[in-house]
Amino acid sequence: MTTIPTLTTDRLILRPIARADLDAYAEIWSDEEFTRHIGGPSDRHGTWHNLAGNIGCWTLEGVGPWSVVERATGTLIGRAGLWNEPGWPGIEAVWFIGRPWWGHGFGTEAATAAIGWAFDEYPDLPEVVSVIRATNAASIRLAERLGMHLTRTERLHGAEKGIYAIARSEWVSRAPTIEA
Repeated sequence: MTTIPTLTTDRLILRPIARADLDAYAEIWSDEEFTRHIGGPSDRHGTWHNLAGNIGCWTLEGVGPWSVVERATGTLIGRAGLWNEPGWPGIEAVWFIGRPWWGHGFGTEAATAAIGWAFDEYPDLPEVVSVIRATNAASIRLAERLGMHLTRTERLHGAEKGIYAIARSEWVSRAPTIEA
């Protein structure tokens, strides 16, 4: 079993996903606006399976998403981290911050921590990608804030998606200046 680290930023704790998180996730993933770019709302059962897959990613791929907790309140506000699966375009930075917390820079802060961890943990990793639908303008803006650039499109999980990427060398040169 892979040991999942805990990361801490100025405002967030990125910690392993826990069974006790299910109800908070179920509430976040039931929101139609929140899920419109990621396949639509999920019920509690579907959310449980999603969480199990996210935890399994750590064991199978050595990376995975974390639960994102706001330090000031202790509230679970979403999930962010890394993703990889067979046939995927690379290790992907992901961010899913619940709608009540949109617009506060939490996605940028969490993604910055995750990408930094990936490059630190995997010294031979040449780039980190993000897979984003063309209609998801907010995630595209976040990827661009991180220094990612659209490199290509691919058909993944039944839809055309943009592959945004940042090379290790570019990350190292700009990471200290990224602002949420």
